[in-house]
Amino acid sequence: MDGVFNMRRISVKKLCSFCLCACAFAFLVMTFQVIELLGQFEQTEHRQQIKRFEDIKVQANAHVSDVQYPVIVWWSPLTGELGRLGECGHNRCFFTVNKSYYSHPQTKAFLFYGTDFSIESLPLPRHKQHQWALFHEESPKNNYKLFHKPLITQFNHTATFSRHSHLPLTTQHLEDINTLTAQTHLLPLSYKNHLRQTLAPVVYVQSDCDPPSDRDTYIRELMQHIQVDSYGQCLHNKDLPPHLRDSTAMDDQDFYKILAQYKFILAFENAVCDDYITEKLWRPLKLGVVPVYYGAPNIHMWLPDNQSAIVVNPNEPPKKLAQYLKRLDKNDWEYLKYLEWKHKREITNINLLKELKERPWGVQDITQDNFIDVFECMVCSRVWENIHRQEEKLPPKVWRAEESHLTCPPPKLFDFALSSSSSLRQMWGASYEQSKREARALAQMLHTNTNFTITQFWREVFTD
Repeated sequence: MDGVFNMRRISVKKLCSFCLCACAFAFLVMTFQVIELLGQFEQTEHRQQIKRFEDIKVQANAHVSDVQYPVIVWWSPLTGELGRLGECGHNRCFFTVNKSYYSHPQTKAFLFYGTDFSIESLPLPRHKQHQWALFHEESPKNNYKLFHKPLITQFNHTATFSRHSHLPLTTQHLEDINTLTAQTHLLPLSYKNHLRQTLAPVVYVQSDCDPPSDRDTYIRELMQHIQVDSYGQCLHNKDLPPHLRDSTAMDDQDFYKILAQYKFILAFENAVCDDYITEKLWRPLKLGVVPVYYGAPNIHMWLPDNQSAIVVNPNEPPKKLAQYLKRLDKNDWEYLKYLEWKHKREITNINLLKELKERPWGVQDITQDNFIDVFECMVCSRVWENIHRQEEKLPPKVWRAEESHLTCPPPKLFDFALSSSSSLRQMWGASYEQSKREARALAQMLHTNTNFTITQFWREVFTD
């Protein structure tokens, strides 16, 4: 009986093994069929896209042939304007978000907004007269692949936060000199010392947690050594009034009044790149609070005074910074050195003064053009320059973005001991490395100057 039973058990095992192999084989067959169907679908969809694009070309030639000025298309629909004749000094250009103008003979340039720059839709093939212009004032984390030489150099014109771009936007969050030196929110130090009975010396307000700069890791460790009131979602330990809890309230006067009560504001950027400076720095400077700044390594180029902010050294432990802040908290004379420029209403940084005086755009100033309008006109004027050169039988002038127009080093993580670490925090390094492959692949695809599918792009990405 035992032998028979064992034989049956062996037979059952063989049957199970056979069934398992059969299921695996069937699964593989189905998988290959799905892949084949997806490939057929993508090819069909690609052909339909090309057909739609050709139809658009016909429509464009049929309906917009009366345009007499150079056409500039916002390929990323930043402005939302279907058509506008822009006045740029003595020059005029027709600006539109209508992509059907791609094939119009008067179309000279395409404008891209960096955050929305997508491989899924590009104006290809790129004809000889087509210039590409990039507008990107935001964080590198929004589109890392633009921050690598193979891709940034595909553009002719740039407006970025880098001081090296054709239209630098480094001071985009700073209105003017008067706003920076104003004492509207500046509180007497004696009053701030009195408030220390109920408030921490340091305040932190941030709801974008675990960005590439790894700021929350540093601040979490800092909070072990000095009291910090944190009103945002990141490291939250104190509540704002209900009407100030929305992100749209960051410029509310009541919010300013709360921040102005503190001695120090942690002004940590979400990325560490030269010239990437946001309202996180300018806000405390305008309020008369000392910023504890971490971000742009070249920040001293932009500070109003050599002693107007405490610049974090990432190579030193947060405990050392906490000790320094505690010392300033107890020593009024040393603390006030950081506000001396504010009390005197005096900016000693010649570079900052020059930038604010000479930049061709304004911030919240109806008497000046905004930087988007200036960006459009920069491209328009350059288009007209080449039109005039062509009329004079001269070769066209060629503008080309350089690597320095948009660059940022790889994200670095602080190595402080942590009980837990978010997956998002760990993602940025890999994302940066992946973006280098994507930039290289896209540059190669653009070099062929033909439309391509998403599959073709990703195949190129993973081709060594």
